[in-house]
Amino acid sequence: MRRLSCVMLIVWLSACSAVTPTPAATSPDQFAEERERMVSDQIIPRDVTDPIVLQAMRRVPRHEFVLPEYLDQSYEDHPLPIGYGQTISQPFIVAYMSENCELKPGDRVLEIGTGSGYQAAILADMGLEVYSIEIVPELAAKAEARLKRLGYAAQVRAGDGYYGWPEAAPFDAIIVTAAPDHVPQPLIEQLKPGGRLVIPIGPVGAIQTLWQFTAEEDDQLTARNLGDVRFVPFTRSAQTP
Repeated sequence: MRRLSCVMLIVWLSACSAVTPTPAATSPDQFAEERERMVSDQIIPRDVTDPIVLQAMRRVPRHEFVLPEYLDQSYEDHPLPIGYGQTISQPFIVAYMSENCELKPGDRVLEIGTGSGYQAAILADMGLEVYSIEIVPELAAKAEARLKRLGYAAQVRAGDGYYGWPEAAPFDAIIVTAAPDHVPQPLIEQLKPGGRLVIPIGPVGAIQTLWQFTAEEDDQLTARNLGDVRFVPFTRSAQTP
C-alpha cells in the first residue's frame, strides 16, 4: 500500500463566484471569439502553459455543455449549475487540473465526476484514452450522448467513482472533479508507477485543497499542494457503507 509524503507548493486559485442566470443569444462566430478570449484572458495569465491543454481549451465548445439558461455565461470565469446539485467547473480550473495531470497523447486517464462531460471532452481533445464515471445516472446518460454527438471518444459509466474503474487500470492519471474528505485508496492503487492523481480534498461547503499525488516506484506517494479550491462534495452510492 502506498503511503503519503508531502512536498508543498502553494498556487493561488480564484474562488468560485455566485452565478445568476440571464437570457442568452450568441452566434457560433462569437463563441469562437469567446473561447480565444477565455484562453488569452483567463488561462494563460495564470501560468497554464501546456500547448496541448491550451489548444483543447480553444477547440472544445463549452457552450455545448451548459444549460440553455446559462448559455451567455459559457466562457466566463466561474462554474455553472448543470442540474442535480452539480456544476461545470470554471474554465481555468479545468485547464489547470488537466495540465497538472502531466499527460501526453495516447496516455490513459480516468475522470471521477463526468458531470456535463466538458472535462472529459477536453481530455479526449488532448488525444488521451478517456474513462469517466458519474454517480448521477441521468447526468452520465446525457454526458455520454453529448460526447458521442460532438465526436469525443470517451467511455462513460454511471457508478460510484470511489472504486475507480479497475478493469481499465492502471492509469497514467486520475482526475477527480468533486471533493472527498480523504484520498480514496482504490484510486491510488489504480495509478501506474509515475502516474498522477489530481484531486480536491476537504470539508463540504468550505475551502478545500487541490492536490497532485504522484505514485513512486517504491510504493510511496508524493504530494504537491496546488492551492485552494471549492468543489461540490464527492457523492457516494446510497448502499455504500
